[in-house]
Amino acid sequence: MGLFSVLLALICNTHLILAAPPSLSSFDDRVTAVLNRMTIEEKVGQMTQITINLILEDAAKPWNEIEVNAEKLRIAIEDFKVGSILNVAETGAYDLAKWHTIIQKVQDAANKSRLQIPVLYGIDSIHGANYIRNAVLFPQATGLAATFNTDLARDLGKIVAHQTRAAGIPWSFHPQVDIGRQKLWSRLWETYGEDVKLVKDMGRAYTEGMQGDDLTSRENVAACLKHYVGYGLPLSGKDRTPAWIDERHMLEYFLPPFEESVRAGAVSVMINSGEVNGIPGHAN
Repeated sequence: MGLFSVLLALICNTHLILAAPPSLSSFDDRVTAVLNRMTIEEKVGQMTQITINLILEDAAKPWNEIEVNAEKLRIAIEDFKVGSILNVAETGAYDLAKWHTIIQKVQDAANKSRLQIPVLYGIDSIHGANYIRNAVLFPQATGLAATFNTDLARDLGKIVAHQTRAAGIPWSFHPQVDIGRQKLWSRLWETYGEDVKLVKDMGRAYTEGMQGDDLTSRENVAACLKHYVGYGLPLSGKDRTPAWIDERHMLEYFLPPFEESVRAGAVSVMINSGEVNGIPGHAN
């Protein structure tokens, strides 16, 4: 399947019901059937992701008072046919009951759409399920990398997946396989460091832990590699600013970690929201 088909298959399994999930082959059949029925507008909408604050009552409220606005949600799903929602820091760390309420409201709205395609909700569970109250928190990636222990990375991936999925969320924006070689970069601590082999090994192990052997299992979540590619080497050190990387360094340092985790089965990739050599990531 192509990436779009893989993601569509994933969102078909985001409901909070406890019934056994269908097999991947049945997902393939459903994806094909749904794609054949979709309009251009629906396909564009499915490839559109908005932040959760666009569907909230008042994003300026304290995080523990935030509620989903039914009309804003309806407009996003029915009018604009949005296929994915991105969690942001303003939400804080909700308990499981609150997360279940939010996700269920989103999926209930999706069930009223023409094709009833569930919305794919994504979250940054990057050092534990850090947006879920009472979840286990772990060191950031640079701390994990300092152990040089890939078995530990794999186990952490499993725990994070289990606790993220318990909230009804099937997709996490991790592992981050940027190479950390720009000391001025404000997000250096999110990387596995400067060594290419270590980043490759940690990224692969974490991906395997998160996704497991069966991505339809309710113990696992979809991994999302980031940020493709060269995001971690901004010339100024400021986040989301231009990077200048020659071909040799791109091939030798920055691409191999992504290749390694893709070969390990990672089903999605987050694009560099900056630019490399004058070309924006989303237009490259």
